[in-house]
Amino acid sequence: MVVTLIIACEVGFWVLLAAGLALRYLARMRRTGAAVLLMEPVLELVLLIVTAIDLKNGASADWKHGLAALYIGYTIAYGHYTIKWVDGHFSHRFAGGPPPPKPPRYGMARAKHEGMLWLRTVLWVAISAALLQIAIWYVGEAGDTASLHEWQATSMRILIIHGVIAASYLIFQKKDPDRGRTAVPEETAGTGRKSLR
Repeated sequence: MVVTLIIACEVGFWVLLAAGLALRYLARMRRTGAAVLLMEPVLELVLLIVTAIDLKNGASADWKHGLAALYIGYTIAYGHYTIKWVDGHFSHRFAGGPPPPKPPRYGMARAKHEGMLWLRTVLWVAISAALLQIAIWYVGEAGDTASLHEWQATSMRILIIHGVIAASYLIFQKKDPDRGRTAVPEETAGTGRKSLR
């Protein structure tokens, strides 16, 4: 039941996102579209309540409940970022809006961008680990919480791997090949020859 609900919440996330953006830009119903987009957190609330009820009714705490915790944490940490990204592309494609800005590709700007994404992962893991810990306390010592502890370890591995990737952009910064170089021809005084600055 929990897995089915997670799938339903994921599908519902994208359905609500598509409906909200369509109302906002295609139907020119900005307030209605915004109201639909604001329904996104309700999906996570429903998933949280159903997971708690499932445990309350005597279900064994297993990988499904751990996956639900990670999904809720991910949606809270990355949901707004994802909506904003899709909103920018949808506006550009269907409503004549400006092209959405692309993330920086080089140097410290790229390192900062990757660092900000990693901070979102920190939030994701913190929320997920907290929900898992609450579930562990809820089940108590009498229940089997091994799978929940495993999901906590998995979330920490995700955090560390993403941290290493983000740090690599800081340590090994990619240089902009066009930096400090312009292709504007200029005639050298008195020679008639052209040079590049």
